[in-house]
Amino acid sequence: MKVAVVGGTGDFGLALAKQLVAAGEDVVIGSRDAARAAEKAAEVGARGATNEDAVRGVDIVVLAVKADAALPTAESLTDAIGETPVLSVASELRFAKGGVFPTDQARSIAERTQEILRAPVSAGLHSLAAASLAHGKADGDALVCGDDTAAKELALELASKVVSGRSLDAGPLASARALEGVTAVIVNLNKRYKGHAGVRVVGLP
Repeated sequence: MKVAVVGGTGDFGLALAKQLVAAGEDVVIGSRDAARAAEKAAEVGARGATNEDAVRGVDIVVLAVKADAALPTAESLTDAIGETPVLSVASELRFAKGGVFPTDQARSIAERTQEILRAPVSAGLHSLAAASLAHGKADGDALVCGDDTAAKELALELASKVVSGRSLDAGPLASARALEGVTAVIVNLNKRYKGHAGVRVVGLP
């Protein structure tokens, strides 16, 4: 599988790229700065390129930029991505004295990204932490949702490479609202218990 990780110079994107390379995938890290992309990619055995070059000719694009950059980045790459399936992993969080909360947005980042792109968008990996992926497969399951069957299957295949558990189909793209909210729960757990929490679904065949 040829995978472009846009935002691959960040903690999560780089850790994800590292595990995908370890799984034998062909990974290119994208950044606005080609030199920085090449430098960080060399650390994990991937290739580096500008975002525009990275997303061309791949099987799937992982949009791993920070939440506040997700929509502008998607818009800037609309033509370069074309109809290549996209996996959105960002979550909008609100940090307050009482803890970490999802924002009040009615629609998820993934749903809003789908409105921008011509490509089918799936959402997933929200329960995985960069700190966990940096040291191997993340413990637990990966949840993925989306409306396009083929694109979601590709995202599920990718997710299965980076977790110790299963990659599970969590339904339509509208479920991304819940999946993105899980990130807030995970962050709160990690802060409270000083750990690297994940999610494991039980009771399924």
